[in-house]
Amino acid sequence: MKKKVAIIFGGQSTEHEVSIVSATSVLNNIDYDKYEVFPIGITREGQWFHYKGNINNIKTGEWEKDVENKIPNGQNLLFNKEVQAVFPVMHGMYGEDGTMQGLCKLLKLPFVGPGVLSSALCMDKVYTKYLLERFQIKQADYVVVNKYGYDDNKQCIINEIEKKLGYDVFIKPANSGSSVGITKAHNRKELEDGLLEAFKHDKRILVEKAINAREVEVAVLGNREPKAAVPGEIVPAKEFYDFEAKYNNENSRLLIPADLNDKQLEEVKDLALKIYTLLDCEGLSRVDFLMDKDTGEFYFNEVNTIPGFTQISMYPKLWNASGKSYSELIDELISLGIERETY
Repeated sequence: MKKKVAIIFGGQSTEHEVSIVSATSVLNNIDYDKYEVFPIGITREGQWFHYKGNINNIKTGEWEKDVENKIPNGQNLLFNKEVQAVFPVMHGMYGEDGTMQGLCKLLKLPFVGPGVLSSALCMDKVYTKYLLERFQIKQADYVVVNKYGYDDNKQCIINEIEKKLGYDVFIKPANSGSSVGITKAHNRKELEDGLLEAFKHDKRILVEKAINAREVEVAVLGNREPKAAVPGEIVPAKEFYDFEAKYNNENSRLLIPADLNDKQLEEVKDLALKIYTLLDCEGLSRVDFLMDKDTGEFYFNEVNTIPGFTQISMYPKLWNASGKSYSELIDELISLGIERETY
């Protein structure tokens, strides 16, 4: 008998567009002989619809205009227990940050990905850093800036950042993904502009010392006994891997495996598994690192609990290179979500 699975996409975050492309890939690769699939789209305004139309209309956004094939109140599929499991193919706020996971927990529905605490913690770059510091995980030096009080203490805060970190620095909203709102500052003017840009997306900002580094990513899969795929490396088309370099610039390259020796490959995999466990991740996550070009040391960068599932996304590519096809990966993720509810 087929399992009834809801694939939820869209949402109100700044990563709405990434979500609909990821979901289209999942819907085109899930095993329909094994699952009865219920696509549920959430608009930017927060309206839920059960969508029964052409899957490829999702990635273009045309599904929202397909009135004949979208049924209002799609959330009722969850509330009425018409599905048996949920795959929230949602990135960023209101999907990856513990809110969707909390809804599923309330409804006692198994779901793909980490639980409420882990999702919320990993979404917040500041609190992820606070926790991992406790376990001596190496990270770039940083300063946290709160929007409240920034205007009154602007010069003091800027001076503190310059004194502690110098230049160059990265400015990041605490809660965002796909590099939305992230800038790099080489001087005071760019720092001030970067903070203003980041404040458009969050009230707390992380300012990190820039490391002359290579970007290495590790895909992790599993519950109690997680496994790491072969690590990959990003060679950005621009100075750093921002939103445009990720999704719109074909000159950005993904190296699989990463250009590391065997010892380094094992070291970064072990570190990823340690961080995955410390942050109580389950199901899946992608753990990202910066490797200092001068010393070869690995610095933790961030964790993505619902990493991109687009055709160009690193997570499925890393598992494909490790012998697990896209369809097999989707199947295992759903199984891991259901399995977790039994212990």
